[in-house]
Amino acid sequence: MKRRWLIRAVIAALALAALGAGVMFSGVIPVTASSGHWDITKWVLHTAMRRSVATHSMGITPPEGLDDEALVLLGAGHYEHGCRYCHGAVGTRMPRVPGAMTPVPPWLPPRIEGLDDADLFYVVKHGVKFTGMPAWPAQERDDEVWALVAFLRRVPEMSQAEYRRLTQASSESAEAPPVVSRMCARCHGADGLSRGVDGAAPRLAGQRVDYLDAALLAYAEGHRPSGMMEPLAAELFEEDRRLIARWYASRPGMPAAPALPGASIERGAAIAERGVPEERVAACSECHGPSPTDRADSYPILSGQWAGYLRDQLQLFARGVRGGAPQAELMEEVDPHRLSPEEIRDVASYYARSGG
Repeated sequence: MKRRWLIRAVIAALALAALGAGVMFSGVIPVTASSGHWDITKWVLHTAMRRSVATHSMGITPPEGLDDEALVLLGAGHYEHGCRYCHGAVGTRMPRVPGAMTPVPPWLPPRIEGLDDADLFYVVKHGVKFTGMPAWPAQERDDEVWALVAFLRRVPEMSQAEYRRLTQASSESAEAPPVVSRMCARCHGADGLSRGVDGAAPRLAGQRVDYLDAALLAYAEGHRPSGMMEPLAAELFEEDRRLIARWYASRPGMPAAPALPGASIERGAAIAERGVPEERVAACSECHGPSPTDRADSYPILSGQWAGYLRDQLQLFARGVRGGAPQAELMEEVDPHRLSPEEIRDVASYYARSGG
């Protein structure tokens, strides 16, 4: 009796498998986006997604300062170029083409309210399968992901005027080449001064042409990880890269940026001019100045750059994830990880105050 039941169960399982295979290979199941999902399918997929995000985001600790205006500006600039097409902008209607996808990309204000910062980070960094939501292009750059989270956190209460203030380039961009206005001015400003907020994006005014061109190429080829810059740089033709580099190099040089006063500047100056010999850290000025002797055009000018940006770049070098043009490999020999957090802060503050 037991054997007969087992045989019947096996036959039934094989029959179901054959039926399933027949249905799959027959092509009768529609895979069209126009047909949408059944309500039960929507519920199952959405519930599974929410539970998965809640589980896998456990243990993610948001950094302090997510309300920092610089982070919000940086995230806003990326959202406008990389996210608006699918999710829309505050004060507008849902985009029509993504609205014909299955599943439809969500309208974010009500959805964000149900997610905490760790949930948002997990979704932005890793994406969601079968939805068209991509993972962050540079998985090494959690700092960029948190910038977008900082912006998204404000979206539910954001007015249209505030959205436009955060995402739109200034009127000065009308004077810039179209590719600069379209691709760069939103974050870096048409004048290359980064909208006047420390840490929002690096200042580019007065930077060297060859360095800017090489940096854009490194982003485009994936040699310098950045989920924000890689997609933009990959869209550029070679002549666009050179035009952008020449435009920003021709802007008036960088004035001194706000930085820590007093002893911090003095300690930073000592590191820049003499290095830290006991830790085998070379003098920064040998390649980056300031110096009465011209330096190679492939090395970036640091004078007048935002202290926060310089600090972040040194930390990326120390982690071994910064990347860049071939010359960036020289920084591995400098061993920035040998600098203490305080020394990184001091040397960044020195260069910010030195002006360009």
